[in-house]
Amino acid sequence: TISVHSGLERIGQAIHRTVADTSGEVLTIQPVTNHTHSPAEIHAEALVRDQALLDRGGRIRVIYQHTHRHAPSILARYERLRGDVEARTLDEVTQRLIVVEREVAFIPANKDRTLALEIRHPALIAFFVTAFDRLWRLATPMYPQAVQQPTRNGITPRQRAIAALLVEGHTDAVIADRLGMNIRTAR
Repeated sequence: TISVHSGLERIGQAIHRTVADTSGEVLTIQPVTNHTHSPAEIHAEALVRDQALLDRGGRIRVIYQHTHRHAPSILARYERLRGDVEARTLDEVTQRLIVVEREVAFIPANKDRTLALEIRHPALIAFFVTAFDRLWRLATPMYPQAVQQPTRNGITPRQRAIAALLVEGHTDAVIADRLGMNIRTAR
């Protein structure tokens, strides 16, 4: 019920095979990482794969960090996709997660994402789906209709997130990492 995939190419192939065999729902959490800016061909392949899923009547829901909210490459992706696709954002998200048809999940197995676990155990899948659904309800819609994050007393949600992490005693570096931003921005 758990398989290990080694190497970015093999991981990509396993995800592609799994998504190619479905016309159901794909749930994804995409945190900000050092690998966010993958080569253009990887983004192009993912776009083709995802559009094929949507063309088969599938559904895609994605959660990003707020730092992706206005990223030109992300916005361009959603301008090109046609079908039942939604994206939302949160200040902080968990590690990368892909759940296909609530039957198969992919998660990273090491920090540099060169190892991934393919999980088919029903209890683990149920846990991942529940976690995703809870984060989804907390997230701010980004696509198809973006919602402006509300400010309270002139303080933005990002400023509140930074303040909350400061109160917890985190350093500027940890805050920047957890919120997916540059350390100078966090300061």
